[in-house]
Amino acid sequence: MNNNIKKLNEIISNSKRIVFFGGAGVSTESNIPDFRSENGLYNSNISDNPEYLLSHECFANEPEKFFSFYFNKMIYDDAKPNYCHKKLKELEDKGVLSAVITQNIDGLHQKAGSKNVIELHGNVNYLTCTKCGKKYNLKDIKRSSVPKCSCTGTLKPDVVLYGEKLDDTAVKDAIKEIKCADTLIIGGTSLVVYPAAGFINFFKGKNLVIINKDKTYADKMANLVINDSIAKVFSKISK
Repeated sequence: MNNNIKKLNEIISNSKRIVFFGGAGVSTESNIPDFRSENGLYNSNISDNPEYLLSHECFANEPEKFFSFYFNKMIYDDAKPNYCHKKLKELEDKGVLSAVITQNIDGLHQKAGSKNVIELHGNVNYLTCTKCGKKYNLKDIKRSSVPKCSCTGTLKPDVVLYGEKLDDTAVKDAIKEIKCADTLIIGGTSLVVYPAAGFINFFKGKNLVIINKDKTYADKMANLVINDSIAKVFSKISK
């Protein structure tokens, strides 16, 4: 472990343009459950399939059921940024981290102070009226059964639901950042969710680092692989 941390610090010190690509493992360190792990939503005591409950189909056809699950299982108001979020902000402030690309929807990177955050799956903190397009902040709405706009339209969370495609601008921005990076750090993701997991194929830089508790298909491509907690590893990155 110590040798790996030393090598990671050397890579960061010698990098000029780092991009971080993060998944659910970054958020679980802030006590936000993922989907697929032993304690994830897929293995919790829920009568319906979580993928259906978070689908565009459920939102459109059974909005009461959708929002009941969404407000109870997808919002974590007390979650705080962990060492990973905080260290990424430090690296951005130093000018060596050009972007954070995240599959998470909790907004913790922004809460930690990161500015260039590309959210592939959106952000739970915002909603948009499906009728007039007015934007709302989650903290400003009543978490009723089906939240409504002042125009009576239904508010839809600004997240990518199952059955919806990723935002084209976010995808283009993510690929552009990865193409321009000399170091790509992938953390807290098993790289099984596509199309995001395929973004690694656009990386042509010098150093590929993978930090994840479990093995990934891309380990054989990496210069450095650390199988450990992402927050624990980032807590050991030098200032």
